[in-house]
Amino acid sequence: MTHPDDLSGLSALVTGGASGIGLATATLFAARGARVACLDLVPEVPEPLLGIRADVADDASVRAAVDRAAAELGGLDIVVNNAGIGAQGTIEDNPDDEWRRLYEVNVLGVVRTTRAALPHLRRSAHPAVVNTCSVAATDGLPARALYSATKGAVLALTRATAADLVAEGIRVNCVNPGTVDTPWVGRLLATAEDPAAERAALEARQPTGRLVTPEEVAAAIAYLAGPAAGATTGTALAVDGGMAGLRTRPRTTARAGG
Repeated sequence: MTHPDDLSGLSALVTGGASGIGLATATLFAARGARVACLDLVPEVPEPLLGIRADVADDASVRAAVDRAAAELGGLDIVVNNAGIGAQGTIEDNPDDEWRRLYEVNVLGVVRTTRAALPHLRRSAHPAVVNTCSVAATDGLPARALYSATKGAVLALTRATAADLVAEGIRVNCVNPGTVDTPWVGRLLATAEDPAAERAALEARQPTGRLVTPEEVAAAIAYLAGPAAGATTGTALAVDGGMAGLRTRPRTTARAGG
């Protein structure tokens, strides 16, 4: 019997696949037997991963990269829409151009990649799309208005696309990570007045008391992408250290009673 985690014989495409969650996902897919193409602006990835340059903000670039990936991998079974950029600020803080830029990458990037991949997915026996969303789509986070708005759109897009494609057997799901210990978060912390204090605050925000690892998010993506999740579509899987569902006391507070 095939192991439920096995991805042998499947071909996967991961956008933003050269670092962070994307690279962790591509690496895990390859370890489980999949052929994997990583689309990125700087597609420097280790073997056996295939790096392909693509800008998800440009439709022609996406279509060319997706078609190349399908040709070199022998088709496409899995698409992971992971490419994304962040922004800080309240609704007053970000100019219109920054709003447009984040929507171009975080939302329209998902649209462009999925749209370009659909002809290939329709030829697959196990087609799946997994979008990297965020806990920001479901919980109000301070100073993240623009970023949260884009991720809310990704969540709605995931469910609507799942409804549109379910009759064709194409599953569409998303993962909602909390704060993940990625290079992007590292750069964000570096700009803080007190990086150590800011990291501690981010860790304390998650009930587990630590940041999520890219590998933990990758494991959730791999589950949703694989044939073992054949009955799962239109679902948002939280990988957030309990942020969305738990209301715990601060860790400095002693527990009362048994």
